[in-house]
Amino acid sequence: MSVNKFPVESLRDRKRRQTRERIIETAFALFMERGFDVVTVDEIAQRAEIGRTTFFRYFGDKQEVVFSTEDDFLRALTAAMRDAPAEPLRDLAQALTTSRLLLLAICTEAARDPGHHAVYHRLVTQHPELEDRHTRKTRHYADLLEKHLIDHGTPPATAVLAAQLTLACYQTAWRLGGHDATAVLREANDAFDLLLDATAA
Repeated sequence: MSVNKFPVESLRDRKRRQTRERIIETAFALFMERGFDVVTVDEIAQRAEIGRTTFFRYFGDKQEVVFSTEDDFLRALTAAMRDAPAEPLRDLAQALTTSRLLLLAICTEAARDPGHHAVYHRLVTQHPELEDRHTRKTRHYADLLEKHLIDHGTPPATAVLAAQLTLACYQTAWRLGGHDATAVLREANDAFDLLLDATAA
């Protein structure tokens, strides 16, 4: 007899998830139509056919909607860290090999919804306040990577260097891949190829 490993989603949880997804989809559509700056929470709520109070049960403001997938990326990164090889990572080459796996996990998560990524990229690159938050978010990922490496035996100086080099690979992929999430994943992989070739020389 097979046992379901995943908990069955309750009716309440399903309705909450669907409401949240509707808010995000509606907000992104409005941002594309009219621009992030001019769209109001009231407009998002009205088009999503919810009350203003309901909107604030899910998001603190419209900027939080833009970064609604942040938890998904953190879950992807955490899962990749859990599944990464457990052997000690004592030198830069070993640290970078693991770092590559973790970065590609994040990029793969973005590629799961290319349409969402395309709008997200456009919003972030057009609005300095969103770009600032995006930058802080990616630095947080680098900090988590650094801690992971240190926890797995990487000397602190090497862990910091590996994390910052990984951040540079992501920033390269973000600029070259642009709004195309699949291209970002490909460019991140290519950036690591160049980096590992250089460190092996």
